[in-house]
Amino acid sequence: MTLYLKDATFIDWEDLTISRSNIAINSGPKEGIRLSASIPDQDALTAEDRVLDCKGKWVTKSFGCGHHHIYSTLARGMPAPRKIPGNFTEVLQYVWWHIDKRLDLEMIEASALAAAIHCAKNGVTFVIDHHASPFAITDSLSTIAKAFDRVGIAHMLCYELSDRDGQGPMAEGLAETDCFLSAGHQGHVGLHASFTVGDELMQKAVDLARRHDTGIHVHVAEDRADQDDATAKYGKRVIERFKDAGVLELQKSIFAHCIHLSAHERELLGNSGVWVVQNVESNQNNNVGVGRYTDLSDTIMLGTDGMHGDMLRSAKAAFLVGQATEGIGFDDIYRRFRNVHRYIRKVGGHGDGDNNLVILDYDTPTDLTRDNFLGHFVYGIDARHVESVICQGRLLVEKRQVVTVDEQAVLAQAREMGRKLWEKM
Repeated sequence: MTLYLKDATFIDWEDLTISRSNIAINSGPKEGIRLSASIPDQDALTAEDRVLDCKGKWVTKSFGCGHHHIYSTLARGMPAPRKIPGNFTEVLQYVWWHIDKRLDLEMIEASALAAAIHCAKNGVTFVIDHHASPFAITDSLSTIAKAFDRVGIAHMLCYELSDRDGQGPMAEGLAETDCFLSAGHQGHVGLHASFTVGDELMQKAVDLARRHDTGIHVHVAEDRADQDDATAKYGKRVIERFKDAGVLELQKSIFAHCIHLSAHERELLGNSGVWVVQNVESNQNNNVGVGRYTDLSDTIMLGTDGMHGDMLRSAKAAFLVGQATEGIGFDDIYRRFRNVHRYIRKVGGHGDGDNNLVILDYDTPTDLTRDNFLGHFVYGIDARHVESVICQGRLLVEKRQVVTVDEQAVLAQAREMGRKLWEKM
């Protein structure tokens, strides 16, 4: 099957060159696109071929999320916690750990389907997710993978290993991770954070990651409490502890947040090749501080930390905060926004090829050129301009409607599961 985009204005995501052309898109995880002066006549098309009229539309590579939590989907509008948190660890205790303990596979599936729809409609076609459900671990990752596959979103998943719920969930989490990766799925070995992971689990996680040639996906120094715990228990800071455990040797690793780092830790991290994900809106929401990443710019990605699935929104938020804290420029924030593709390419991931595209109905009041595209990216283009979305050559969203699943049925099921979750809370 070939999908043709007729009369498109194509923006190359890497060098920002703009060309007016027809685009032929082949389907499949290893396929690409061809720019051509013409498209085949109607009688030369197969029954499976499609032609979309893109006159007046902008076409570019779709987007990726470097750190998500799909299990938070059913939290929107939930009842207030039984105690108002006074600090970050209490936010975890009374909100997120209160939720994740009550999830079951049915809720997880509904969360993943709804989150995938939200991502797709915002132009996001690749999601790196970090999941937790300590009393519904077995088959949780395969449940998420199947849900994402139904919508058509590519993914790289992990389960959040931790000692906080005891030996049973810890062992089950290791088994689920091993089973998922052994089945050929792309993913990581997930850890919650240093302050809920003891030395034994740390070593088992590193050994498992080495066995599957992958990395560790973990929250790092999101709050000062993480550093205080590492110093008190181990006599070293978080990055130093990870270095001694061998985590920094795993260059496919992803460290989320990295806000409260010392100069020495930043040096260790910068020399390691490990990737960092900035989640500025979540950090502001949790009042944990603002990260500074300019010296790590080549390995910084953007994520949402589960707050939403809109990466254009994340980029704008990071830019506005970064102007004051880092002196960030248009080119810096665009590089962070697009670094997720470079990460996937570097680690040999699949599902994020050139045939992942977004069609933008961008009603700009001024000229858009290669020279001023970044100004439009920061101040103009947003999720409302996403008209159609293509992943691996497959049309997921057409004229703002999801075409791979019944969106209303998925959302109805999610609302039912949300009520079930809230009752259990």
